[in-house]
Amino acid sequence: MNKRGHVLNAIVLSVGLACLAHPTLDAATVRAAVAIGVPVTLGALIPDVDTAFGTHRKTLHNLPVLVLFFVYPHYFGNLQFVWIGVATHYVLDLFGSKRGIALFYPFDRAEFDVPVGVSARSRYAGGLMVLITAFELVVAAALAYDLPRRLVASGLRASGLA
Repeated sequence: MNKRGHVLNAIVLSVGLACLAHPTLDAATVRAAVAIGVPVTLGALIPDVDTAFGTHRKTLHNLPVLVLFFVYPHYFGNLQFVWIGVATHYVLDLFGSKRGIALFYPFDRAEFDVPVGVSARSRYAGGLMVLITAFELVVAAALAYDLPRRLVASGLRASGLA
């Protein structure tokens, strides 16, 4: 996936997440879209910094880097949504390109991919990015709405209250 695809994915995903968080589609939704969108878009661009140093799709395209961005806000109190951008960058590079990424670098240099990707210059790249973004939003909606309901129901059953 190219930078344009990563940025478009981050923006559409951020607006979708804001709508999930504030479905009233009012000023709170707009504020959430900006609050989520800026760090997610920055996070979506961070992995490609490794084109300037290191080895592209290895140095900053791996799970240890994602864990770092996920844990960072818990210690420093900022950059809360950057990890979402980094994660979606990985998803796009795994599913939306032919090359794949080295998920376990520096422990293993092997690149992983999913055989449905297309070239970043393909006329299908934009459509595939839209499909991947839609799938990410479906997963986010399921996590936001269905998972908490299931956890509460499971807890009530386990405690004998249901």
